Amino acid sequence: MPAIHILNGPNLNLLGQREPALYGHETLADVAAACTDFGAELGLDVVFAQSNHEGEIVTQIHAARNSAQGVIINAGAYTHTSVAILDALHAFEGPVIEVHITNIHRRESFRHHSYISQRADAMIAGCGTQGYLLALRHMAHRLS
Repeated sequence: MPAIHILNGPNLNLLGQREPALYGHETLADVAAACTDFGAELGLDVVFAQSNHEGEIVTQIHAARNSAQGVIINAGAYTHTSVAILDALHAFEGPVIEVHITNIHRRESFRHHSYISQRADAMIAGCGTQGYLLALRHMAHRLS
């Protein structure tokens, strides 16, 4: 089965606790379980990770170069600030899908810019945690 790495950035470990009116009540563990189950239905092996540290996310992307056919990334606030994550994604040769739980274009103006979008093959925003499943479906389609 093709491996897909789903990478999550800072504060996503607080999903379900932090601003539930904005981000919902599902935890990151709930999202990981749903992605793993749905990935298996689609014939994908899902590797799910989260870090609050920019360098660790870069390291996870580097690891994906050797073991993944695709990357789905919700870089959190690093979306708007990290050239390092962008550079790491440029070194990854497979498809990249950017995911945001909220619609970043309806939020504060600093969130409208995404470094990740300069590399992403697709972006899903504003669909809540269902965006991860939509990304998996699209990734399966791209890889078939």
